[in-house]
Amino acid sequence: MITITAVIRAKAGHESMMRDALLTVAANVAANEPETMGFFVSQSEDDPCVFTTYERFADKSAMERHNGSAVVATFFGIAKPILDGEVILVTSREVSATLR
Repeated sequence: MITITAVIRAKAGHESMMRDALLTVAANVAANEPETMGFFVSQSEDDPCVFTTYERFADKSAMERHNGSAVVATFFGIAKPILDGEVILVTSREVSATLR
């Protein structure tokens, strides 16, 4: 399993726009990406400008299809002008998962 963790900071006042854009990606993943095994979106309780995604892919090809998709391109088109700093991305190979 390949994973991506992303930490995304929106400019103050743009939290709702960033949340909506991330939820649009999540809805598309659920409807159209069977090899994306999970797409989780979180918003910090301490700082509502900070979002985290955790994305689980069956393999590298599934990750590349997701990252090259129109919905991801649209997300970055919306997000780019409201980002407060760089998106932090960590791509990993999952070594353990506990799902309930």
